[in-house]
Amino acid sequence: MKVYPLWHIGHQNEAGPNGETIHVNDTIVFLDELDGDDVKLLGIYSSEAEAEARIHRARLQPGFANEPDCFQVGEYDLDEDH
Repeated sequence: MKVYPLWHIGHQNEAGPNGETIHVNDTIVFLDELDGDDVKLLGIYSSEAEAEARIHRARLQPGFANEPDCFQVGEYDLDEDH
């Protein structure tokens, strides 16, 4: 069985060439916790569609609305070591 954890990354990093914040690097959400980025686990879902539905709801809420493209959905096998 697969599960789909959903994270949101609140960016505070200064990783850009001129110290600017990087949100998305190519098509991947950039993450640097050591440089101040804040990662929140929003939930673990039974399908990718359920995780996507949560993204749509979260984008309406303060904090998440400021970074609407900074969500990341994972895919893991349940009861497996990673």
